[in-house]
Amino acid sequence: MKKVLAMVLCLTMLLACVPAMADEAVYTTLYGSEVSTLNYLTSGTTWDQTVGANVIDTLVEYSSTAEVIPGLAERWDVTPDQKVWTFYLRQGQKWYDHNGKAVAEVTAQDFVDAMKYVLDPDMGSNVEYAVETARILNCEEYYNGEITDFEQVGVKALDTYTLQYTLSAPVPYFLSCLTYGCFMPAYGPQLAELGTDFATAADKMYYCGAFILSEFEPQVKHVYVKNTNNWDAANVHLDKIVRKYNPESSTIAPEMALRGEIDVASIDNSILSDWQQQHGDILSRDRAIPDYSYFYCFNFDPTYDAEFGPDNWLIAVNNANFRHSIMSAFDRVYAMYALEPDDPEALLQHSITPATFCTVNGVDFAALPAFDGIDEYFYNYTAEGTWEAKALKYKAAAMEELTAAGCTFPVTVVLTYKSGSTDWENESMLVKEQLEAVLGTDYINVELYAGPSESFLSATRRAGKYSIMRCNWGADYADPETWTDPFDMNKDKETGLYLGNSYNKMDKMLNDDTYPETKAFLTQYYADVAAAKAITDDMQARYDAFAAAEASLIKNAMVIPYNISAASYQVTKLNIFEGEFAPFGMSNLRYKYQTLHDSFITAEEYEAAYSAWLAAMGN
Repeated sequence: MKKVLAMVLCLTMLLACVPAMADEAVYTTLYGSEVSTLNYLTSGTTWDQTVGANVIDTLVEYSSTAEVIPGLAERWDVTPDQKVWTFYLRQGQKWYDHNGKAVAEVTAQDFVDAMKYVLDPDMGSNVEYAVETARILNCEEYYNGEITDFEQVGVKALDTYTLQYTLSAPVPYFLSCLTYGCFMPAYGPQLAELGTDFATAADKMYYCGAFILSEFEPQVKHVYVKNTNNWDAANVHLDKIVRKYNPESSTIAPEMALRGEIDVASIDNSILSDWQQQHGDILSRDRAIPDYSYFYCFNFDPTYDAEFGPDNWLIAVNNANFRHSIMSAFDRVYAMYALEPDDPEALLQHSITPATFCTVNGVDFAALPAFDGIDEYFYNYTAEGTWEAKALKYKAAAMEELTAAGCTFPVTVVLTYKSGSTDWENESMLVKEQLEAVLGTDYINVELYAGPSESFLSATRRAGKYSIMRCNWGADYADPETWTDPFDMNKDKETGLYLGNSYNKMDKMLNDDTYPETKAFLTQYYADVAAAKAITDDMQARYDAFAAAEASLIKNAMVIPYNISAASYQVTKLNIFEGEFAPFGMSNLRYKYQTLHDSFITAEEYEAAYSAWLAAMGN
């Protein structure tokens, strides 16, 4: 804890030249896409989770230097076999309504009731998998209806302030799971009263975190006010957060920031050069965090219009040579210039699990032996002609095999991106240009499809409205298992059929023998992942097993690793390095600890704060 306080003091001193704050610290931002829900117990999307992260406290938190520190739990202990974890809650903490009126005390039972809600299929939670990942005893059996008595699930309120979790097996990353939404508390009587209506409006949920959502007008504004009665209110330095809706926010925010109307704006690459020349002194960057990985997915369940040949695509995508032809022809550095023109290579990844995310015995996960030689599967722009020739070999083999299978050419490739995202649109245009140039329009025809700016994921990726698409996944906890979750199986418990995960739908190929090679590979892949999950007493063996499974996914060209998030340019009045930090979970979404300054953080101040943070992190 002393290290955390010292870090905050250090960063405060570095920014001492910034003018004093106003009496009330009101942080004003724009947003261009509405949240799909306020329900932190059901949603796994980053934008939705931002609400819960700021209004609900968790048992443990992370400091600005990624150290686990007490949250709602003052302390905890664990049995020698690492299966029983007991948490002792702070007494006197309250639930408040959206007007700030105290409703009830926060108790251990609130954590139990919240988990029961998450594990009730009728509530429609999309994050119950994270409870299963934490190996809570009997959670999966309860969710699947194999047991009906929740008393058999490994979460208990021993008394008003003592909460206990029992695990089915040791989980070395258990504490890191607790910062995720499905482990947050909720007031039990309200959950019982509202059911699926819980958190459908600001007055249909209660708050126990750093802030209270006092106003929620969809597509108008969100207003958060400081919870002055919070146990750690002294470390909450913003009095109010006002988010104003504007569908053109990404375009108009920079000028509004210059006019003093808002306190932060992202500077996309289309205007970056002008800003560097005219306003370079106030340009800073976001914090590059390896908690998100970006990769291109091939869709195994296309549902777009018949004019684009979804049936023809399904034949093509189940051919390994076809997938490898795309993978070998895809110049990722070229496409990356749309996102990071200064140093695109620095963001490239050869694995889905980002480099630096986790290590075992001093070795980075992405450098484990399973990934040796993996770069041979990707386009290498430094070896001109070599990779194009490799891609054309795959093309020739694919055309012969696919013609025999009834596929017609050119195969239409629907490349989907989000409307209003200038950088993403530019990236997609580069991908289309480059793939067609290498492989030829006799082989593929890349069709750009701009998905809606609102509810984009549900309307595109989850709905299968793409052939290939840049997707991303954010880590939920500190273990490589988290990076297998987007590709997991989604099985109907009544019919036994695979419904398709919400990313590439590849598990649907297990339903029949139409594509035996794909089915054989997936059968082995899922067996390998299950075996890796079962290893809990030997971290080297566990990490090696996950690395082997992930490498097989890449070597079979089921997924193309791409990049980690760029440290995007911005103007901001917050020192981002004061905030909580962890390469997983919801900690990075919180505004706690951050201070609003009268002026935009200068480039010089940013670099000084960044250097101090790196030093505190031991880098």
